[in-house]
Amino acid sequence: MLVRKKNKSIILMVNVIVLTMLLAACGNNKASESSPAASSATASAETSASPSASAEAAVEKTMTDALGHEVKIPANPQRIIASYLEDHLVALGVKPVAQWSVPNGIQYYLQTDLEGIPTLAWDMPFEAVTSFEPDLIIMGSASSVEGDKYTQYSQIAPTYTIGDKLNGDWRQSLLKIGEILNKSDLAEKVLADYEAKANEAKNKLQQVAPDQSVAAIWLVQKQFFVVSENLSSGSVLYKDLGLKVPSVVTELSKTSESNWLPISLEQLAQLDADQLFLINSDAATGSETLKDPVWQGIPAVKNGRIYEYPNTSSWLYTGSIANAQIIDDVLESLVK
Repeated sequence: MLVRKKNKSIILMVNVIVLTMLLAACGNNKASESSPAASSATASAETSASPSASAEAAVEKTMTDALGHEVKIPANPQRIIASYLEDHLVALGVKPVAQWSVPNGIQYYLQTDLEGIPTLAWDMPFEAVTSFEPDLIIMGSASSVEGDKYTQYSQIAPTYTIGDKLNGDWRQSLLKIGEILNKSDLAEKVLADYEAKANEAKNKLQQVAPDQSVAAIWLVQKQFFVVSENLSSGSVLYKDLGLKVPSVVTELSKTSESNWLPISLEQLAQLDADQLFLINSDAATGSETLKDPVWQGIPAVKNGRIYEYPNTSSWLYTGSIANAQIIDDVLESLVK
């Protein structure tokens, strides 16, 4: 799941994914499927979702969404569509009736819980949405329902739009979905568990890797992107884990509101990062760009301080489950 200005970032990701078949076959995601973070989050959700774990009663209610629509929320919706918000649903122990997808790609890191759930195209065609007979639709960004789209979706099922402000903050988005689904107590517990995990990891990193600067690099179609200082996995690295931000990342983050920022080889050569996390979407085609002398000359690369992850990992997404998996990856790489 992405963060602030999410609609722009989704468009960027979709364009890149469609052109390059970013996400590989589901069977290639064995590492993500067996992630301790995902298993822990699922176990927490299943435990907390039991009748004895929550005093919240399931009742029909009317809520006003971010666009001012009064939405009648079913007491106990069974067929939910919340495209690109599935991280939150899984964390709350909820399986949607359909899951977000692009051509040849889904959120593989969630497939331990979503395996077998039918896919729904990222732009949510009305006919496809109707075919799943949802009893509740939850939208993230306002752009998803612009024009007459909201009217058409709301004719299919009650449609609640979280809005760009909350949708841009995964924590607030999680809490809002918890409120919608009468699972506020569980949402707060999921968030508290994540904060505890992040704080524990931060303390470990301060002991073994103090003042270490890091950057996450995404290679796709021979083009490099660096994660923003403030968004997506950048927020995990720099805010949640307290790792040092390279000056190049700070400068690029000032000029763009996207999650992933294009960065040239020349800019990479100036990247003052002690450690690099590489999300490699070109592995299947040989990763020829990584043989470039400029890339090979980057200090972190020369020093062997680069940690590579597949494009099926959670590094391109955000949410309590995605971010917990990122934390596990960082600890595995930096805490020896």
